[in-house]
Formats: sequence, structure tokens, C-alpha cells
Amino acid sequence: SDVTFVVGREKQKVFAHRCVLACRCQAFQGMLSQELVSSEDSPGSIPPQGPFILGNVQPEVFLAVIEFLYTNSVTLNSHIALEVLTSSVEYGLQDLCKLCVKFIKDTLSVEQVCEALQAAVTYGQADLQQHCLAFIEGCTTAVVRTRGFHELSDVVLARVLRSDRLAIDEPDLVQAVREWAHVSSAVLERPVPEVAALPVRELRLPLLSPSELVTLESHNQKDLLIPVENIAAAWRSHALRKGSGVPSRLCRARSGTRPRDHHRHLDPHAK
Repeated sequence: SDVTFVVGREKQKVFAHRCVLACRCQAFQGMLSQELVSSEDSPGSIPPQGPFILGNVQPEVFLAVIEFLYTNSVTLNSHIALEVLTSSVEYGLQDLCKLCVKFIKDTLSVEQVCEALQAAVTYGQADLQQHCLAFIEGCTTAVVRTRGFHELSDVVLARVLRSDRLAIDEPDLVQAVREWAHVSSAVLERPVPEVAALPVRELRLPLLSPSELVTLESHNQKDLLIPVENIAAAWRSHALRKGSGVPSRLCRARSGTRPRDHHRHLDPHAK
């Protein structure tokens, strides 16, 4: 080998060949050629063979990238797949990215689906996004209890909540969003109403019964999760027996919505 990397907190040494890295990956080509020029200009600088310090990546993840550069294949497991996907995007390795996406889709689990969805949105992987959302729609009740759900960004959570096919009843979904909001509020050190402003718009409050709305108002007095005007609009839909002033999407029952008597007044197609 003629180049050395010191990887991760473990400071594990990884040895490689400059010619392989440079011809397989433009990012490495730029890194290695820049180091070579600086060494020639400044005799006291880091020599061309390194070591290059990569402290923010796990050794197992970096070794997977190196494996791909040498063999055009990669050995993945569920613990590193998402991080290898991240590295593939950072290094501009589209073929490695495709291999990661395929592995993630094939091994998706309740515990990891939200993290995978967040990564798919972050890196613009539309196919993986759709696959993750379909997975969440099939087992929503289990997914909303996971740590990954509580770590979703507000934008991604709002995207999930727009789905008509979530397999969960609306009161349970409201409670899941409330728990997410309290976690996000603590992490971001911002008020609950502020962190939850975007997802809350997608909660379908008109689907709740009057007794459920009363309970919702009681909980809302403690954290102000939901704007008062949203709750008032839900009450108005009960009084007028239609979704008056409420976007039609907020009156549609989801796949997991438990039927309630007043739902027939919300559906303009109901007989």
C-alpha cells in the first residue's frame, strides 16, 4: 500500500493503494492529488502516503467503502447500511448507493424504517422513500412507538401524516405526535407548539368524536400542542354536520380509522 487512513474514534489504520482509490472515486482523487501537491510545495507537510485522519466515520463503514472500490461489491449489515449510504452520497459513488438502497429495502424493520425514511428524504432517494412509507402504512401502530419515529424531522413526519393509508386510529396518532413533539422540544430546546407547527396541520381532528375532542382539549391545555382554531374547526364540523372550513383531506378517514357515527356527515360521497 502507499496510502494510510486513520479512521474513527478507535483510530484504526486502513491501508490502500492510491491508484485504485483515485481511478474509482473522484472524491479520493481530489483528496490524494491535493495532498501530493501540498507535500511537494511544503516539505514539512503531511507526506503523500498520509496518514489521512477520518475521525467522523466508523471503521466498519469506511472498510465497506474501500471494499466496494476494490471489488465493485459490498458486504453490508443492518448496523452500518445507512451510514454506508451516507458515505456513498458524500463520495459520489452512485453504484454503491444503489446497493445500499437495495439492501435497506430488503432488510427493513419496524425499528429502522423511520431512520431509513429520514435518510431517503435527506439524500433524495425517491424509491426508498416510497418503500419506507408503504412499510410504515402497514404497521403504523408499532412504528410510532419506536425511537426512530421520535427522531423524525418535522418535515418528514408531516409527510408521513399526509398518508390516507396509515393503519392507526386518529386519537392514537394524535398521542404519538404529542410524544414526538415533547421529545423534539427537549432536544431542540424550543417550545412544543413551535416544533410541532408543521405536523399538527396534518392531524385529522374532525374525525374525533365529541368526547375525544373534550379529552384532546384537556391535554392541550398543558402543552398547547394544537392551535385553538384547529380544535374549534373540528367542533364546528360537528355542529354543522359537515367539514365546514376544514380542508377536505382532514375529513378523510385513514385505513386504520375506527368508524364513528358522524363520519357520514364528513364524507361528501356518503349516502
